[in-house]
Amino acid sequence: MATTIAMPQTGQLPQVKGPEMNDRDWLNDILSYEKYLTNGYNTGLNEAQNPQLHAVVKNILNDVHQTQSQLFDLMFQKGWYKMKAADQQEVTQAKTQFQGYKTQFPGGQ
Repeated sequence: MATTIAMPQTGQLPQVKGPEMNDRDWLNDILSYEKYLTNGYNTGLNEAQNPQLHAVVKNILNDVHQTQSQLFDLMFQKGWYKMKAADQQEVTQAKTQFQGYKTQFPGGQ
């Protein structure tokens, strides 16, 4: 049986939602956008040739990661973000999978 990691939900959210956005919807939308931004900045950082540009993009990326983390924490504290706890078999399986990836890289063993 899967264990869910979550805080008790705070505040009242409508049981049947209409087209209007509530606080949870807004935070979820912003969190999704922050995740999108980190992907773009990661790509930009990987391709930046100029050291000064690289440093600026890296600082922005760090700020976006920090904002994303704060939004996640806020949603989790309000009970609006739930996670499934992995059992030991899932952890072992993921570890084995990612250890197998090391052999695909030069010098990876």
